[in-house]
Amino acid sequence: MASATAKGEHSKQLTETFLKLRSEALKRGLSDKQVRETVDKSESTSNGHDREWWRECQSFLTDPAHRVHIIVLSLALCVSVALVSFGLLRDYVTSTPCIVDNNIISEEMFRPKVDCNMCKDVFNVPEEKDLSAETFYEKYSFTGRPVLVKGGILDWPAMNTFNFTFFRNLYKKTKGALQIIEDDCQFFPYNTEFLTLADALNMSDDRAAFKPGEEPWYIGWSNCHEGVGKQLRKHYQRPYFLPPDSESVTEDWIFMGGPGVGASIHLDYVERPSWQAQISGTKTWTLVPSPECERVCHSFNVTVHKGDIIVVDTNIWYHSTFVHPGEVSITIGSEFD
Repeated sequence: MASATAKGEHSKQLTETFLKLRSEALKRGLSDKQVRETVDKSESTSNGHDREWWRECQSFLTDPAHRVHIIVLSLALCVSVALVSFGLLRDYVTSTPCIVDNNIISEEMFRPKVDCNMCKDVFNVPEEKDLSAETFYEKYSFTGRPVLVKGGILDWPAMNTFNFTFFRNLYKKTKGALQIIEDDCQFFPYNTEFLTLADALNMSDDRAAFKPGEEPWYIGWSNCHEGVGKQLRKHYQRPYFLPPDSESVTEDWIFMGGPGVGASIHLDYVERPSWQAQISGTKTWTLVPSPECERVCHSFNVTVHKGDIIVVDTNIWYHSTFVHPGEVSITIGSEFD
């Protein structure tokens, strides 16, 4: 126990020293990008923890006679001994699953600033019906402004085929599908005890049907199994209002569960805006602008009914969901470009 404490204290000291060196380098004219490049280059040459190097480096960096490009070289040598602690921090930030699990502090640290014009004068989510591709492109596509398309999927076979049993059978009968989900995709247990999609699909029939006395559940996952993806697309189509040259990613997002809080307030870190189609049930979204836009933008709720599609850039709108009592909520969606 004492050894672990000592290691933790040493790691903390290394991290603090690195941050001081980084601050000094920034004052001398270096950019964060140059610091990161220097760290990456020095990582493969790290050979130990020589305290003498630290003393020399600190003295070197405080001498105003040295030029900035010399500081870069010095920093490359100095920071190599801090890579144990800094590397762990960097790996944590870049490898933690995105949508829900990221620490709110790290999210805010690395989140790009939002252009508040995207939500200025937006007081609610507009509703559209029979939305043309031209209108969608001009008013909503890549503007950051959300839209609710009413009755956008009433002709999809998924409206009659998607349910808990469908997904359970599909994944269990498709060789390797559950393992790929665990290894390469993302699973969101939310407020359940499930660790994997396999755990969730193995729940009892009574619990799956929300029988009285059973624990509630709400889960989500991304599908990156090609075979499962092909089967899913037999039951839904590309939203009709997306422009012909718009490309959709091959990864599907599926969210399913019973009444109550679905996803708590969060920000996503995906590459593109996304659409989500409400296959069954009713779900209310709460959309909140980024902190820098609070003075010019508004928060609001929008309820998505069975057969509707909501389009929202979840990278710039903080959002949460609430499932209404009644039919199980099933949503499928994807990113688009």
